[in-house]
Amino acid sequence: MIPGPKTNVVLMADDDADDRLLVTDAFNESGCAGELRFVEDGRELLDYLTHRGKYESAAEAPRPRLILLDLNMPKKDGREVLREIKADPDLKRIPVVVLTTSQADTDIGGVYELGANSFITKPVKYDLLVRVMKALDQYWFGIVELAGPRRTGL
Repeated sequence: MIPGPKTNVVLMADDDADDRLLVTDAFNESGCAGELRFVEDGRELLDYLTHRGKYESAAEAPRPRLILLDLNMPKKDGREVLREIKADPDLKRIPVVVLTTSQADTDIGGVYELGANSFITKPVKYDLLVRVMKALDQYWFGIVELAGPRRTGL
């Protein structure tokens, strides 16, 4: 892992408490650098990203360097949220990896059309989830260069 100057905040949007627990365990077991945070639905994800409601303080809701997004959530589903993130000039640079149970070609193609950076079907086996977390960490924080927030006036 190549150390970076920023904290690697990974923000996961998933309404399933069991999935959040499994991802937390897999994230920790895989040795991922950084901090994993959760929101439970699409509306809460947008509140976090735009510092609304309980996420008003930027210090309490640091900008994520990666978003893990479930598709099927209450209030606002992953497709709607992805569309809004990628349409927002201040948010569209944040990489979004769709991590969902779906394997439907229409979901895969649809999220790429909306601007997703990757699509991963949630592994059923825990050891495979650990491998996915490790691969995400290595790729997004060890190999690629991520753009920072958009600067106005450029």
